[in-house]
Amino acid sequence: MKKTLYSLMLSDEVVREVDSLAHRLGTNRSSLINQILAEYVGYTTPERRIRDVLSAIEQLMLPSRELVPFFAPNSSSMSLKSSLEYKYRPTIKYEVELYRGGEESIGELSVMFRTQSAALLQSMAEFFRLWKRIEDLHLTPRLGVKLSYALYDGKFVRSLAAPSRDCSAEELAGALSEYIKLFDTLMKGYLTGRLDAHEVEAAYYAYLGKAPLCI
Repeated sequence: MKKTLYSLMLSDEVVREVDSLAHRLGTNRSSLINQILAEYVGYTTPERRIRDVLSAIEQLMLPSRELVPFFAPNSSSMSLKSSLEYKYRPTIKYEVELYRGGEESIGELSVMFRTQSAALLQSMAEFFRLWKRIEDLHLTPRLGVKLSYALYDGKFVRSLAAPSRDCSAEELAGALSEYIKLFDTLMKGYLTGRLDAHEVEAAYYAYLGKAPLCI
């Protein structure tokens, strides 16, 4: 959304209160005034939509025993923590970052992990590569756009595709929540040996058949 510099005459008292509120909310004067005016005229800014989506994901994830959400107000990202079924219970952190704009990608999902186990690191890398192969085969043809993937030392990143139709913040939050829960469940199943590559692919294909939004 394009922004332009405007000159406004405001009372010093109002500016002091705005600055105080902006500080408490972790934002700045211009952003807060823009938000207040947008809400007053009934316009949803990209920043507000991002907050609505992430806040809805937090609410949807609260009942989960596997994923613990954390969302800071006025942020464009949120994190979710999960523990692997492995000795020492290593932690996996999912981070969802959403962009203000973008025709093909609305953001990215990062999966961050720390472990000293070479065997676990190898198994996780195998799963991430398997996941990409499955999505290249089953998801990319449906999306009509190519997703980007990256595997770093301790981090797996996947772009999030823009939905093919207009959707509400709640619908998008639901799609992102279900995707993350599926990834977490299948990754744990694969790492523990409960699921092999064919079973992971079958579960993913079944998920796609029921998913109202592909991201």
